[in-house]
Amino acid sequence: MDENDCSRRIIGAAIEVHRALGPGMLESVYQHALSHELRLQGMRVDTEVQASVRYKDLQIPGAFRLDLLVEGLVIVELKSVDTLLPTHEAQLLTYLRCCNLKLGLLLNFNEPLLKRGIVRIVNGL
Repeated sequence: MDENDCSRRIIGAAIEVHRALGPGMLESVYQHALSHELRLQGMRVDTEVQASVRYKDLQIPGAFRLDLLVEGLVIVELKSVDTLLPTHEAQLLTYLRCCNLKLGLLLNFNEPLLKRGIVRIVNGL
């Protein structure tokens, strides 16, 4: 499975979760539901993954946490906000760079139609 296949499956699962729960829940609810849905589909999902940052010769452990890491390929950052901000996209791009990954999905579940709340972020492609 490559990043694109993985992201398609994640988006399909996210739509399924959004159809069932609708907008307005806490991010943690969507995180639990989406990770459950992905596991039901046989995908490997790690939640609240601690990641480190390297600054020159200093390794900073636990510098940030990834909401979801799917199949070790795609970072998924979940939001339940009125509007996604440029800082949300910048944050995900930074996570991708620090983890040396190519693809991330920013999902805002607080949209009446989830497809309006999906942002695909790529690193180095």
